[in-house]
Amino acid sequence: MSSTLPPTNQSNLGIAIIGLGGAVGTTAAAGIELIRRGLQPTTGLPLAEFADLDLVPYTNLKIHGWDLFDHDLLTAARVHRVLDREELDVLANDLSGRRPWTAVSNRNYCRGVVGDQDSTGTHRELISGIQQQLDAFATDIDGRVVVINLASTEHAIEVADEIYQRTEAFERALDENHTGISPAMLYAYACITHGVPYGNFTPSRAAEIPALRSLAARRGVPVAGKDGKTGQTFLKTVIAPALRARALHVDGWFSTNILGNRDGEALRHPESLQNKLGTKGDVLTNCLGYPVEDHLVKINYYRPRGDDKEAWDNIDVSGFLGHRMQIKIDFLCKDSILAAPLAIEIARCLDLAARRGQGGVLESLGVFFKAPMTTDGREPIHSFGEQQTELLRWLRESSEMPTAVAGKFIPRPD
Repeated sequence: MSSTLPPTNQSNLGIAIIGLGGAVGTTAAAGIELIRRGLQPTTGLPLAEFADLDLVPYTNLKIHGWDLFDHDLLTAARVHRVLDREELDVLANDLSGRRPWTAVSNRNYCRGVVGDQDSTGTHRELISGIQQQLDAFATDIDGRVVVINLASTEHAIEVADEIYQRTEAFERALDENHTGISPAMLYAYACITHGVPYGNFTPSRAAEIPALRSLAARRGVPVAGKDGKTGQTFLKTVIAPALRARALHVDGWFSTNILGNRDGEALRHPESLQNKLGTKGDVLTNCLGYPVEDHLVKINYYRPRGDDKEAWDNIDVSGFLGHRMQIKIDFLCKDSILAAPLAIEIARCLDLAARRGQGGVLESLGVFFKAPMTTDGREPIHSFGEQQTELLRWLRESSEMPTAVAGKFIPRPD
């Protein structure tokens, strides 16, 4: 997917979404179309205020992708009930004519939200099919493409095996159709070896395994992830650093969630829930500088709530002279209304990095994720304030860099 022309922020950018028919994917697709038509403002998009940055305009974004369900986007969006009827009615002709490509399915990695059959074909054949779809998408929009993983959470994988540690071993495992390679890893590998930036908005193991992380660095392909930081963990990374700054000791932090969307359905299964709890539970020690012995996190599937998630926190703190206090937070939110704009911004940032010739792990995008990837697997920074400062520093620096094309750099036009 190379071009002899210098890419600019005025070119079309295709966002190929894994899980397009899900609540977040349909919300992103509908939202971009509403913005393009001037029917909705850019409220909720964190980078909309920075018009001076060299990011692709929202009106130049095109969305397609894969899903395990063959519903057109209008039908899918109505099922998820995130957007109002009036919003969907305006887009009915556009969304009803758009169907996702068939996603890679493997019931060993995601029970409860997949069909009755697994994908046929070898690992290599599935990868080739993904790459052909990306090429067709790029041709159709006459632009570049990035991939964002919004699929349901896969089962947790122990990645100590050599196939996850070394690229050569991973590629041998691909040739052998090793059962330890998940759909998320197939998509990540397909993108990295095809020069397509990849962002993982899920807790699933993908580009952060050492074998793929090092491959992305060698190939010069931007990757970022994992697990979008939208609601409860977002607030934790804001509040915990403030409590530390005021020397208020956190004695305990109890968090519980209820949600009834497809992500919640997947998380009913302990194997998938393990992945999610792992990314939600790591931030407090990092932000506070000490472990919270009584840090409890619970996620409950509650079907009547749908996409209207409730995240409730109780924080016990000790202050001056040992006096104890409590903080209660009840965040009643729409999960996809928080997640969709972040996925869109991650895609724009990945594209900027690609145009500037920046490959490998983009640590500066850590503010978007619960478990930010690092170049060498070290512990990331979780404090929201520090992460936001780093993102803006990187964006301004990258926006001033020359454009990279075919190994050469072309100065930005004035």
